[in-house]
Amino acid sequence: MKTQSIDAISGATPLASMKFSHIMTPWQDLLLGNTSGCIGETSALLIFVIGLYLVYRQLINWRIPLSLFGTVALLSTLLFFINPGHYPPPQFMLMAGGLLLGGVFMATDLVTSPLTPKGILIYGAGIGALVVVIRVWGGLPEGVMYAILLMNAVAPLINKFTKTRVYGHH
Repeated sequence: MKTQSIDAISGATPLASMKFSHIMTPWQDLLLGNTSGCIGETSALLIFVIGLYLVYRQLINWRIPLSLFGTVALLSTLLFFINPGHYPPPQFMLMAGGLLLGGVFMATDLVTSPLTPKGILIYGAGIGALVVVIRVWGGLPEGVMYAILLMNAVAPLINKFTKTRVYGHH
């Protein structure tokens, strides 16, 4: 007699479960990767450690993920304090979905991110704010990719308005 085994199980991602069914995945499961989701967005701890390694090796600018995650944490904390029964807590917003993956690997792309120090902070904060807006009030459970693409389109304007003044020139 041949035994059958399961190759894969399909189910809602933690963000979709929260948005559409109001079922929240425990943050410990999100941290360690004991949850469903696309590859690369299931273990927040692993992505965080890899991000620290990339910062240590100076392969990414640490200001982009810091301003992005800081903005998401701030805005989601404010929303959670306003109505904890309706809005997810900040640790869920930070660890669920592709936020860490996008913040560490996609938003830090040298070609599409701003060049100036002030522009980098504006860029990261803009992505973070857009992620929260799309996740909370948009029709999609996730919004990282769209937020990064929108801020990539605005990056040349950010560079233009935050360029540093050369010494001796006005």
